[in-house]
Amino acid sequence: MAQSMEHTDHRKRMRERFLSEGLDNFAEHEALELLLYYSIARKDVNPLAHQLVNRFGSLAAVFDASYNELLKVPGVGENTAVLIKLLTQLARKYHVSANSNFDIVNTIEDAARLLGPRFVGKNDEELWMLCLDGKGKVLGMRMLACGSMNLSTVNIRRLMEAALATECSCAVLAHNHPSGIAVPSTEDEDATNCFRSALQTVGVMLVDHLIFAKGENDYVSMKESGLLGG
Repeated sequence: MAQSMEHTDHRKRMRERFLSEGLDNFAEHEALELLLYYSIARKDVNPLAHQLVNRFGSLAAVFDASYNELLKVPGVGENTAVLIKLLTQLARKYHVSANSNFDIVNTIEDAARLLGPRFVGKNDEELWMLCLDGKGKVLGMRMLACGSMNLSTVNIRRLMEAALATECSCAVLAHNHPSGIAVPSTEDEDATNCFRSALQTVGVMLVDHLIFAKGENDYVSMKESGLLGG
């Protein structure tokens, strides 16, 4: 009973600390411990929080782990695994929602602000297309592919379908590098030039192709890097 009261008091202090100062001064395992309170009741979850961070290497890696990988950790049940996987997807939903009323793109930074949230917490490579009219008004945003960025008929077909469906005159492409390095590869350059040529056949100008790393603000502009082609 004394131990149970001790855990209850500890949880109360942790919650009060969070409400008072936020998470900035929490260690990674402490932030995770606070989250685990909501899937594991009446148990000291501090050791499990340490175990998860140590096993995967960082708090970010815990959230990036798959549902099945999480279930392999002793002490992690279905509710905990779902809660952990839910968090990054809720964060992505939040960022997408926060920028949902942003409907005019005047700069590459504006385009990145709209496209970047799509990649938050994503472990698979995705290709997105932002469709604009000649004045920068957003006409639509479409995911063209999930998986490898290698060229395929499906990618080109979806690219053309998105351009024709939205009747856009300009487009910005974006994809992510889940490895965390936003440096364009030779394959990225080849694909971009092919996409640019395809869009030109229907009168659409490819304004830029952005490559995002892990963070929504960590990206490289192929145009500004001189890699967009002539």
